[in-house]
Amino acid sequence: MVRDLKRLLGRVHRDERGAVSLETILIIGAIALPILIFVIKFGWPKIKQYFNSGLSDLEQQRQNVINQQ
Repeated sequence: MVRDLKRLLGRVHRDERGAVSLETILIIGAIALPILIFVIKFGWPKIKQYFNSGLSDLEQQRQNVINQQ
């Protein structure tokens, strides 16, 4: 029983399938995480202001359409 378990653990340890995919995911994460943090920290106020101005313009146009009817 113990010998079978050792053999199984040795086989799992030597199996390298999927290692490239995992490494690729980790590299992409290491690149994307700082970019995401930067965008949230510095870009979010500008993005929020852009959408808020778009919403206010949309509401104003809606009021103009309602008033014309």
